[in-house]
Amino acid sequence: MLESLKEQVFEANLKLVEYKLVLFTWGNVSAVDRDRGLVVIKPSGVDYSKMKPEDMVVMSLDGEKVEGELNPSSDTPTHLELYRRFADIGGVAHTHSTFAVAYAQAAKDIPLYGTTHADFAYGSIPCTRDMTQEEIEGEYELNTGKVIVECFEKRGIDFNAVPAVLVHSHGPFTWGKNAGEAAKNSAILEEVSKMAYLSENLGASQANEFIKTKHYMRKHGANAYYGQKNPGI
Repeated sequence: MLESLKEQVFEANLKLVEYKLVLFTWGNVSAVDRDRGLVVIKPSGVDYSKMKPEDMVVMSLDGEKVEGELNPSSDTPTHLELYRRFADIGGVAHTHSTFAVAYAQAAKDIPLYGTTHADFAYGSIPCTRDMTQEEIEGEYELNTGKVIVECFEKRGIDFNAVPAVLVHSHGPFTWGKNAGEAAKNSAILEEVSKMAYLSENLGASQANEFIKTKHYMRKHGANAYYGQKNPGI
């Protein structure tokens, strides 16, 4: 079942290792088949070097295991909530990459200091509020997803324009049109986090609105002109 999607998710998980975003088993990537209402996700605690495409676990959007011998990632309820609430996304990634986690542990947004960030996201990368005792001791992973959605809704942030979030005291989640793009966005987020940290230590100010808009729109806007019209070039 969903063998092609399993292969895509497997490859995207390996990209986290290639991008040097994870140690040991600290990370996961998933993808959704919207037509079938099914999600494929990395199994929990399996070493990347031993993992195989057939180890990927198939889940329903309601959280029922549909196929797989192994337990799904412990973060599965978070992924499922993002798929349920962010209707346009096709893949989700989670890491504990160093600089992004540092901002999450400091409970700070990542401000937009320059064009690299603006090419990626149209505004600061938000950090969620701290979770309550009840949320943590209850359905923790599901509540993590709910707090992410709450953060975007309360702050009026478009999840398509800002494809990343920091969970307070925890770390980053990113998303994209597929598993590979979600993993790539995790790598970009880590680089942007590193640049922001260094910029702050040099006393940088946030980029102005004109730079933010110009760089985001030339890559992602209706009249975007970055790159080639033929994606094969």
